[in-house]
Amino acid sequence: MSFHLQNLHFSPTPATLAIGLTSLVLIGALAVLACKRSPHPKRSAVLESLRFFCTLLVVLLLWKPEWLSVVHPETKPQIVILRDASKSMETLDAELPEFLSPEREVISRASWTNRILDSPLWKTLSQGGANEVFRRDFSAPSSDTPPALAGTDLSSPIEDLLENETNLRAAILLSDGDFNTGNPPVVAAQKLLQRGIPLFTIPVGSEKRLPDLDLLTVSAPAYGIVGENVQIPFTIRSSLDREVRTTIRLRDDSGLEKTKEIVLAPGTETYDAILWKLEKEGSSTLELSMPLADGERIATNNSRKFALSGRPESIKVLVIDSLPRWEYRYLRNALSRDPGVELSCLLFHPQLGRGNGPDYIQDFPEKPEELSSYDVIFIGDVGVAPDQLTQQQCELLRGLVENQASGIVFMPGPQGNQFTLLDSALGDLVPVSLDDANKRGFHDPVASPLTLTSEGRSSLLTMLADSEEANPEVWRSLPGFHWHAPVIKSKGGAEVLAVHSNRRGRFGPIPIIITKSAGYGKVLFMGIDSAWRWRRGVEDKYHYRFWGQVARWMSYQRNMAAGERVRLYFTPERPVPGDSVALNANAFDANGTPLEEGTVFVDATAPDGSLRRISLEKNNSAWGAYSGRLKINQPGEWKLKAAIDEADAEAIETTLLAQGIELEPIGQPARPEVLEEMSRIAKGRTIHPDQLPDLIREIVALPEPRPIENRLPLWSHAATVAGIILLLAIFWTGRKLNGSF
Repeated sequence: MSFHLQNLHFSPTPATLAIGLTSLVLIGALAVLACKRSPHPKRSAVLESLRFFCTLLVVLLLWKPEWLSVVHPETKPQIVILRDASKSMETLDAELPEFLSPEREVISRASWTNRILDSPLWKTLSQGGANEVFRRDFSAPSSDTPPALAGTDLSSPIEDLLENETNLRAAILLSDGDFNTGNPPVVAAQKLLQRGIPLFTIPVGSEKRLPDLDLLTVSAPAYGIVGENVQIPFTIRSSLDREVRTTIRLRDDSGLEKTKEIVLAPGTETYDAILWKLEKEGSSTLELSMPLADGERIATNNSRKFALSGRPESIKVLVIDSLPRWEYRYLRNALSRDPGVELSCLLFHPQLGRGNGPDYIQDFPEKPEELSSYDVIFIGDVGVAPDQLTQQQCELLRGLVENQASGIVFMPGPQGNQFTLLDSALGDLVPVSLDDANKRGFHDPVASPLTLTSEGRSSLLTMLADSEEANPEVWRSLPGFHWHAPVIKSKGGAEVLAVHSNRRGRFGPIPIIITKSAGYGKVLFMGIDSAWRWRRGVEDKYHYRFWGQVARWMSYQRNMAAGERVRLYFTPERPVPGDSVALNANAFDANGTPLEEGTVFVDATAPDGSLRRISLEKNNSAWGAYSGRLKINQPGEWKLKAAIDEADAEAIETTLLAQGIELEPIGQPARPEVLEEMSRIAKGRTIHPDQLPDLIREIVALPEPRPIENRLPLWSHAATVAGIILLLAIFWTGRKLNGSF
């Protein structure tokens, strides 16, 4: 039910119409009665008229009044052709219709749209001046936007069209249907429906991915140690319908290269890694690539370049134990002979007292500034006891790991001293559950080997061979162990690298080598005391390599960018545009004590030269820990400069490399279902290439565009509500005054 008074339109329901009329009659009758009974009839008549007017306004609002204005077009009916000009339209998978190419030539999506739009079909629409036909391209790459961030917006072109044009007869959209920015396309389709403008969509491109091998990511670390292997993970996606055996080639800017044979399963992503030995200091540019496979259509995504820095490192390590057992002795020898390690040992011998000699210290570092100099702490068969560690020292160790990204290695022994650590601050850092009934562990008369898990086979910690292919054979050849810790299972969040080959518990094989993250730092649990036996027949080769890799892996993050006053580390190391990078820093005062008062900031210079300053928030003043976040919006090299806001404070600089993952990659399959949904909502339809002649006839037969109606809903307008409140306030005030004189 509706009626109108000039431009004012009402849409009451039968119920609201009856309620409104009844209310007006009752209020009118009450107003007349009030005037007759009042000693001041004239003043009362004014007030009652105001009351009736307020009631009338409320009743009219119940009938949903709208102010309707009609805009009549002054131009010819318009037909707009919207053409997708985004980078994904360069994909070579569009088949021309038969009326343009009898052999159905396959060309790029952009060339396909050009050929279609250049055909004489469209001239029929403008014959005799019946319609004005014009074309608009959208989502074309702009010089103001980095290529990696250029995307497709299917909604904004239509919304802009509706805002600027008043006499649209129909809209035609040529696109592959892929969108990654702007509002959902259905929003624009709904606005077309409200205006009565049909949308005809023409999908371009194939729904199936082109036959291709795509090197998606290369997750190289920011730096490595000169003379050591660096593990470089990568991901390859295959859209071929067959298994492919290919060669991955890694080459640096000096011409050195390394290859690896891999097998790629059809239609899946393959995750793998390749080892690279750093031969020199400084930054190098490396390229990971693979050859073009038979049947592959795109060659531009078969390689990626990245930067990798080589450093000579001095890692500071503290080893704490109670007895000079064989594991302790050989570990001490391995670390002391490592040119990249600065070793300190603290030995709590129960009979002879503190160990003494080269590399030995006599007391535990009691102050945070003393302990914070250590990158890795090895905890042997030591616990909380009068002649060993104290609860306060355990709290310091935990603070070091969680707040300053140091590493801690638990190496229990047959005395079972480490069980006392479970009731200390270090208890939560232990990555396994231990059996209280067997504190001294288990001893087997027959040596048992270790078995690597799937995580262990791909971990740099357990890479004892020079290549991934030879590594399993090396582990099978290692001498076994006789004693192992009473481990029940690993805790949540821990990663098991190796398990007992011969023993199983109720939770499966017994975990032996386990890692875990703790705050900013890392934890390693070594459940055997026989790694020294790996020297049999090969001397120091595997034993030294394993512990050297442990020390470097655990101290890696902490030494990403380290200076005298500030240490900066960040994750992820290889972000992509759109990622948020966590910036963490440790700051120290001029005396080397963790900074308690002061401001730490990071100046981030983007690849385009723009500068952004991030002030880091204080996390733990006792350890000088600060953190913040950086939003990555461009691919390329970001220069990071961290400093303390103090005069003469030293700043440190490092580089963060953002990988160029493009929003509009070439070779992605088309998404015709998006276009079909848009045309269905807008009361049009999806036109396939061979149906283009039918499309022209349908558009010619469309009715003239209807005038544009602009409706202003008065019933929900803020000014209407404010006016009623004002009138009621005047009525209430007048009523009070009417009773006082």
